[in-house]
Amino acid sequence: MSNYKKYKDGFVNYAHRGASEYLPENTLLAFYTGVYMKANGIETDVRRAKDGTLVLFHDNTLERVTGDPRSVEECTLAELMELDVKKDGYTDKIAVFEDFLQKFAFRDLTFAIELKGEGVEKDTADLLRKYGLEKKAVITSFKLDYIKNFIAYASEFEFGLLTKEVTPEIEAELLSLGATEICPRATLMSAEDVARWHSMGLRVRAWGVKDEEVMKFACECSVDGMTCNFPDKLEAYRS
Repeated sequence: MSNYKKYKDGFVNYAHRGASEYLPENTLLAFYTGVYMKANGIETDVRRAKDGTLVLFHDNTLERVTGDPRSVEECTLAELMELDVKKDGYTDKIAVFEDFLQKFAFRDLTFAIELKGEGVEKDTADLLRKYGLEKKAVITSFKLDYIKNFIAYASEFEFGLLTKEVTPEIEAELLSLGATEICPRATLMSAEDVARWHSMGLRVRAWGVKDEEVMKFACECSVDGMTCNFPDKLEAYRS
């Protein structure tokens, strides 16, 4: 019999880097707005600044959202705080991971934490433990080594793999590691795929939801959640 189980509240509408369709991504402004739009999950990305501080930032460089060509890893926190993250005339600051946890960990949310930078696993786990998120956070990455490092240190957390293509080898490795989630690109899966992953005991969280048509398709495939830049539209579609 399958050990597949849904989240306690069912489907998870993850505000992807916050409500990033409308506001500067991975900022407190975007996260608060995602919650206001009734997202019941937040997805974000953890990197380490030059001085060791963990911050929430997606790209390899700061350029796309701040105009600065450097990377997070090349800057101290003080240098990062001099920059503005911009989107459609709105600005906010890069979020410090612990500041984010102080403001959101107590809320009734599921957290998808993507490990982006090398060597952040231990400190990420320690902060998640500090704020009691062992049962509310799912650890993910595109890099399986990061996940392995994390669970070797903090095996109590649930985890899954972000992947562009799901192969039988990937499925087998995830099952051997005890993963609870698989995260395929929304446009490269089918309802049959989702049913098969469910039969393996895996939850399915889709990513790459670029527009409402992809959003609807993913819902029709019976995924357990998705990262969505426009959580208000997903909430409206499912209500």
